[in-house]
Amino acid sequence: MSESTRGVALGLVAYSMWGLFPLFFALFDGVPALEILAHRVLWSCLFLALVICVLRRWAPIRDALAHPRRLGRVLCCAILIALNWGLYIYAVETQHVLQASLGYFMTPLVNVALGMLVLKERITPMQGTAIVLALLAIGVQLVQLGSLPWISCTLAVSFGTYGLLRKQVQLDGLSGLLVETLLLLPLALLLIGGLVWTGASHFDGLTGTSGLLIGSGILTAIPLLAFAGAARRLTLGTIGFLMYINPSLQFAVAVWVFDEPLQLEQLITFALIWIGLLFYSISAWRQPRTTR
Repeated sequence: MSESTRGVALGLVAYSMWGLFPLFFALFDGVPALEILAHRVLWSCLFLALVICVLRRWAPIRDALAHPRRLGRVLCCAILIALNWGLYIYAVETQHVLQASLGYFMTPLVNVALGMLVLKERITPMQGTAIVLALLAIGVQLVQLGSLPWISCTLAVSFGTYGLLRKQVQLDGLSGLLVETLLLLPLALLLIGGLVWTGASHFDGLTGTSGLLIGSGILTAIPLLAFAGAARRLTLGTIGFLMYINPSLQFAVAVWVFDEPLQLEQLITFALIWIGLLFYSISAWRQPRTTR
């Protein structure tokens, strides 16, 4: 198996797992999203620490923790990823997986917009058209449904901003996520401790729910490791195309497994986003060729 083939296989594993996450989080019957989030932080942190031990890659983590003043952006990243994780779990619990899917379809376009607004990056006409189509899609829902798709917008903006800040942090994906979960760990432990103290905890070490809570942390780390392996072997263009597997699977799960209603206004919204992503993909595909 060639390196590129291995990279594609790892990318398929990562994005397919992320795309099928709704099926996993739907198993948490009656467990509040905030409690699932707290356990996801806790068990992710422990599992990632174990992986770091096996790989013997503590040096960048020690260096990051030895300079607390540099952790400002990492803390912001931690808050944004916690918001993204928690809202995603809430979307599954409240049967808004279609909105979650739309949010992750919008994320590349949010990345382009943030690059233009914050980093003053120049965008191509096709990228500009894609952003306009995304804004038009949101406008359709606002006019036709009378409300913003707030879950979609929050997921897209939080993950897009997270990506923007992570570019400014000198930590690889694995090390960065461990430091982020370490920063979130005290709050997670405080919340879990409060739930145990009040008798409201769903974790007792004996039930299937406890196993699911532990598994949420492990399943957070596995696709990240697969993605890291894919990113080392593939071009950004290939990674960009594989990225659409995640929201596409979420869309399929929402419509065909969870039977979420797909209204005409939502279909128009998705169509506009898909057309925008087509423009974005063509632009991304051409850009490396024109810069050689």
